[in-house]
Amino acid sequence: MADPYTSPRQSLAPGRTAFLFDLDGTLVDSVYQHVLAWREAMAAVGIELAVWTIHRRIGMSGGLMANAILRETGHAVSHDEARRLVKLHGEAYARLSHQVRPLPGARELLAYLTRSGVPWSIATSSHIESARPTLEALNVPAGVPVITRDQVEHAKPDPDLFLAAARSLGVEISDSVVVGDSVWDLLAARRARALGVGLLSGGYGQDELERAGAYRVYQDPADLLRHLDEVGARVID
Repeated sequence: MADPYTSPRQSLAPGRTAFLFDLDGTLVDSVYQHVLAWREAMAAVGIELAVWTIHRRIGMSGGLMANAILRETGHAVSHDEARRLVKLHGEAYARLSHQVRPLPGARELLAYLTRSGVPWSIATSSHIESARPTLEALNVPAGVPVITRDQVEHAKPDPDLFLAAARSLGVEISDSVVVGDSVWDLLAARRARALGVGLLSGGYGQDELERAGAYRVYQDPADLLRHLDEVGARVID
């Protein structure tokens, strides 16, 4: 059977939309593994936090998240300590990453966009070491641009990741739809001047995502696939 990613059947009409996807909580069901990994990292340096507190920061870059959580606990943060927490989180997440699965409809959505000639890329606040297993689970083709934390100066909520993703596709950011599950994704999309679309699959509520700038909010990638016409992904035969 032909590979759905490499069997184009349609082409995108001129001037249509490109898609820039977040990864964790948007295409793969990995948010709570990240939460538990951060809790383990914090506990290793003597800080106990409820998981809901950590969840509110998922989607930020690791360094920003470490600083934000430690600041809220009244703990003075050194650069070395923040780096150690990021390292501990990466090690803990690696032990949990075998639990991560693609979200419903994620593979089908990406395959449909590819067959339809719609350009897409992935922009994640994760470092490549953390992202690689989930990219493999999604069967992301080798030619699809993947922008990780390693490649930009600032991660979300700064717009750098999405701006770099648009450049990697050779498209204008204003012609792009950013798809993410967190308020940090949508804030970054807003700052980049891209259209933001929210997914509920990362645990944020619809009202939160809309307040952060989401034009539309869908349940998960499968729901977005059913409503692609609402976000400008029109294809022609």
